[in-house]
Amino acid sequence: MANDLPDKIDVHVHFLPPSYRQACLDNGHGNPDGMPYLPEWSEEAHLALMEKNGIKKSILSISSPGTHLAYGNDHLAAKVTRECNAYAADLKRRKPDQFGYWASLPLPAVDESLAEIARAADEGCDGYVVMTNAHGHYLGDSLFDPVFDELNRREATIFVHPTSPCLDCTNQTLTTNTNATSSAPTKATPLATNFPNPMLEFLFDTARIVSNLFLSGTIKRCPNIKIILPHLGGAFPPLLSRWTGFSTLVPSGWEPYAEENARKALQKQFWFDLAGFPFPGQIKGLMDGAGIGHERLMYGSDFPFTKAEGVEFLKGKLDEGMKAMFEQEQVEDMYWRNAEGLLRGRETATDAA
Repeated sequence: MANDLPDKIDVHVHFLPPSYRQACLDNGHGNPDGMPYLPEWSEEAHLALMEKNGIKKSILSISSPGTHLAYGNDHLAAKVTRECNAYAADLKRRKPDQFGYWASLPLPAVDESLAEIARAADEGCDGYVVMTNAHGHYLGDSLFDPVFDELNRREATIFVHPTSPCLDCTNQTLTTNTNATSSAPTKATPLATNFPNPMLEFLFDTARIVSNLFLSGTIKRCPNIKIILPHLGGAFPPLLSRWTGFSTLVPSGWEPYAEENARKALQKQFWFDLAGFPFPGQIKGLMDGAGIGHERLMYGSDFPFTKAEGVEFLKGKLDEGMKAMFEQEQVEDMYWRNAEGLLRGRETATDAA
């Protein structure tokens, strides 16, 4: 261990198999979400990063834009998804102490996703990664009910990763100068010309799916799913009282959700990773504002979209914040023990109480 802080399990970290990286380039994702680069990745470089930064295990996942790279092309999505999951399964078989993985799903292709859930489970995945939206269909959309019901039946863990916001316009008329109707998703990123979407929009898209998963009834219907939210839950904590209160005061087509019940579900079914910039304010907003204990927090590096030097820099800032705010045992919980318990299906101290 490079310092007096414990080694870590990294639950928010990515991989780009060669075939996936090429598929991204071939389908217009050379600068995903407005980022200035599509990173290179290799097993050797990843292991070197882990060694340098005290990361004892990485749970790999495909980042945004996910594996459904071309709107309407479910065949390509299924192919790319299968290649990525097979690659990760082989890596885990060869190096089970260093690597696990969240298997990708080719959403919004529901039938193909159901098939991939079963196949990835047979290959030993640790759970599944889903984007906040799939070509404009947001988590909580009734389209995804069969997928969430199957994940609930399997008591699965899902890692949610944000992607660029967009609108599904299949059955919507866009109000334009020509009153045209479009069937393709439309970008919903008004500041994208100034800032890459991961800077702001990713946090907003995460907040959207938290409210939608609750208000659609998905959380209540699927109590056995365990959900990891990235970047300490994005922008959702200060909105919790608003959408719960609004849902009870203004009855409509959504599921009314009392704030007390939402908080209980958050403390039972949700975990949060520390990728990004949790200190000094964001972590306090989550813990004090939403009532989330340290038992629900886990380490995330976001490598290689955060480059190696960035991972080292952010780790230093994280270590400083941890030392200032938490006791050693709590730090160990957040750096590895919480993740180990979730991966092994153990109850946390909070669950058992």
